[in-house]
Amino acid sequence: MTPNRIFEIAQGFMASKHLFAACELGVFEALGEGPVDLAGLAARTGLTRRTARISADAMVAIGLLERQGDRYANSSVAATFLSGATAADFRPLLRFWDRLSYPAWEDLAGALGRGRPAHEIYEIDDDLVPIMSAGIAAATAAACHALPEAAALPAGSRLLDIGGGTGSWSIALAAADPALTATVLELPFVAPVAREQLRATAYSERLDVHVGDILAADDLPRGYDAFLLANLVHCFAPETNQSILHRIRAAAEPGARLLLADFWTDPTHTQPLPAALMAGEFAIHVNDGDVYSVEEGTAWLQDTGWRCLDHRPLAGPISVIVAETA
Repeated sequence: MTPNRIFEIAQGFMASKHLFAACELGVFEALGEGPVDLAGLAARTGLTRRTARISADAMVAIGLLERQGDRYANSSVAATFLSGATAADFRPLLRFWDRLSYPAWEDLAGALGRGRPAHEIYEIDDDLVPIMSAGIAAATAAACHALPEAAALPAGSRLLDIGGGTGSWSIALAAADPALTATVLELPFVAPVAREQLRATAYSERLDVHVGDILAADDLPRGYDAFLLANLVHCFAPETNQSILHRIRAAAEPGARLLLADFWTDPTHTQPLPAALMAGEFAIHVNDGDVYSVEEGTAWLQDTGWRCLDHRPLAGPISVIVAETA
């Protein structure tokens, strides 16, 4: 019997902050130019030789950098996701976790003890909104890419992307179906970010933004035959989610499809592990933040006039429940 596992878990915050710091200081981007020794790494990053060694050796220890003799290089994972050299860029997610999540997690015990966080994420300063939006988009990029095949929406669907953030989910669906049109329904402080993002795509003529609040009865636009709730269910209590599903059902065309993409768990709420941990992330950011099981989600659907068709994996801990009007 040893306390090794406790030390491993308790020191997790050190590994996280080392990773965040290396990302912010440009260590992975610098090594994207090729392997280099400490003097070269210090020159490329502007760090001292000592601090470059501390950061680089920590990244070697956790497996994100490789060291051959006195030369450091990105691992294949770091080269793909952290160097900025590919479209699969996780740096915005790390920036979000470092700037927004990490400080909020200091109050996890307080948030759980009170039953709600000291401040909701919606109250952040305006300069942090782009960081939040970009971070969430990076976290869900792989799931977005997988959604069109998993959703199997009829060609030419008219989609309402409720709480769609920067529109990344709608963009993925539009890329897969040249006849699909979509509207992102978002709150006033996120809508401008979504508009800017959508204007920069090749699908801007088929994608637009509507300012509204899914919790307000008169803010749900009509005329759609497909609805997407991605990364939204975990923001609300069960009764609120049921109310949202009922409101969508009232506005849905006959035979409309509904996609619920989220961190769905098993009945015990302990698997997959990343989803179980994300319950804390949601709890420190929103008043009713939580994760829910597939069984809970399908029960809500049955109670609000929807018929569950399937539960399908997307990427990592994110999966999608596919339903249609009952």
